[in-house]
Amino acid sequence: MTVTEKAAYLRGLFEGLDLEEKKDETKLFKAMLDVIDDLAMTVSDLEDELALVSEQVDAVDEDLDDLEQYVYEDDECDCDDEGVYEVECPACGETVYFDEADIDNGFAACPACGEKLEFDLDDACGCEGCAAEEDDKDE
Repeated sequence: MTVTEKAAYLRGLFEGLDLEEKKDETKLFKAMLDVIDDLAMTVSDLEDELALVSEQVDAVDEDLDDLEQYVYEDDECDCDDEGVYEVECPACGETVYFDEADIDNGFAACPACGEKLEFDLDDACGCEGCAAEEDDKDE
């Protein structure tokens, strides 16, 4: 039951009491019910406005996520959490993938053209996968 429904219920109970209009108590109850009605309407309006603001904040949050993805997409890590590295060969332009087992002492040959590629594995990119790998190497 909403606040406005509860206020309407109280007003119905009051009107069902069949009190004398001229008594002070009746005037007091009527004034209190008027205040309760006003408060209930105010609360209802605030709930509606809060719902609208919440929807707008959600929309702004989604837009911000899209913007962050657009701005920072080039800063993403070239490795995944499994230790697989995505590399574009500078000689042939092919995108190739290596895991740590393929990389021997920081070097690997491009499977497309045979070019010797150098990797600096000590310079982790800071992603969760690389950070975990660095922690494992330190121990």
